[in-house]
Amino acid sequence: MFFKTVVIIVRFLVRILNGKTEIQNKEYIPKDTVYILAAPHRSLLDPIFISFGVYPHVFSSMAKQELFKGKFMNWLLTHMKAFPVNRENPGPSALKQPVSILKEGKTNLLIFPTGSRHSAEIKGGTSSIAKLANVPILPVVYQGPLTFKDLLKRKKATVRFGKPIYLPKEKRISRDELAAYDELLGTTFHQLDQEIDPNFVYVAK
Repeated sequence: MFFKTVVIIVRFLVRILNGKTEIQNKEYIPKDTVYILAAPHRSLLDPIFISFGVYPHVFSSMAKQELFKGKFMNWLLTHMKAFPVNRENPGPSALKQPVSILKEGKTNLLIFPTGSRHSAEIKGGTSSIAKLANVPILPVVYQGPLTFKDLLKRKKATVRFGKPIYLPKEKRISRDELAAYDELLGTTFHQLDQEIDPNFVYVAK
């Protein structure tokens, strides 16, 4: 599979440049269902290191539609199971497409609830997708190099998973309850960051 082959090659190259990535709590990854990977977005390297953490699992991901303009990038992103989203005007497809992918039961989904790399604010939507698709949310954080140039500095890279968050399947959930689950993600991200490094403070680049 193209996705797995790319991960293997990139992981080998990153290990040469930056050393081995530490993966923590991998036992929390669900084994009997697809799931939503939810992570704070801090770097263009986030999906790369997260893919090391969940390997051999694969995932689809949302990417801003501007990235698909060039022929090569469109080909590469499509083969890496990414799909375009209009951030300015998401529309119904922002929910329908990821829910459809998860309901197929073949591919997990990576979501960055903070949206931009320059924001720590949790935006709604992750819990809604999880509820509609009846899948758990797996929180994950990445700490390490934030730029490709930083990879040459051999800064320690760590991926840490939290316990999966399961939404009730049998009952309806109000918007306030969904919002509470989204807020829980923000709290969980902070806890995971502190467990890796009690002095961690994210500075956008």
